[in-house]
Amino acid sequence: MKKEFAVIGLGRFGGSICRALSEEGMEVLAIDIDEDKVNEFANIASHAVVADTTDEAVLKSLGIRNFDHVIVAIGDNIQASILTTLMLKELGVKHITVKAQNDYHEKVLSKIGADYIVHPERDMGKRIAHHIISNNVLDYLELSDEHSIVEIAANGNIAGHSIMELDIRAKYGINIVAIKRNKEIIVSPQANEVIQSGDILIVIGADTDINRFEKKALGES
Repeated sequence: MKKEFAVIGLGRFGGSICRALSEEGMEVLAIDIDEDKVNEFANIASHAVVADTTDEAVLKSLGIRNFDHVIVAIGDNIQASILTTLMLKELGVKHITVKAQNDYHEKVLSKIGADYIVHPERDMGKRIAHHIISNNVLDYLELSDEHSIVEIAANGNIAGHSIMELDIRAKYGINIVAIKRNKEIIVSPQANEVIQSGDILIVIGADTDINRFEKKALGES
């Protein structure tokens, strides 16, 4: 059975989520107070409606509590974002993801019960910074303030050695959770797995340990 999603706010962030969910074949209700934006997604989402989501009666009329997941991607209007999230919680929506504008906004959203809070601009900035400062980091996903999952290109320093020989976990405190090799993905590689030139290592660990691994094992300056 397909999951049903509602996306509130069809700006750059909300619009990209709406498109991605629709492309995956999900049922998506696209909502915005701006009629032009709604018209833009009329042929993309399953349904698209003009609505003020700070009005509880409107949310009830949309049957919002029946959706599996609601994404609140309202742009600059923090008050509207908070009010919408609060009413979604009161109406019993199971899962709510909200875009936060700043740390204060995030604190309020946490207090009123948002299930997942994202800072798309801040998080993308961190990902771009990691790309710029490292020749090896291909992608970066923050798990917390101090831990991440990172894709790292295996260079000549470690290629040709097994995971056991490199002893990465003991030396650097990080774990290789998977290896991308051409089109193959090796999940939870064995200790005798030999790393090949061109491999992409997916590692998890503390940011300080990952940085240490980059500098020492991969020869970053």
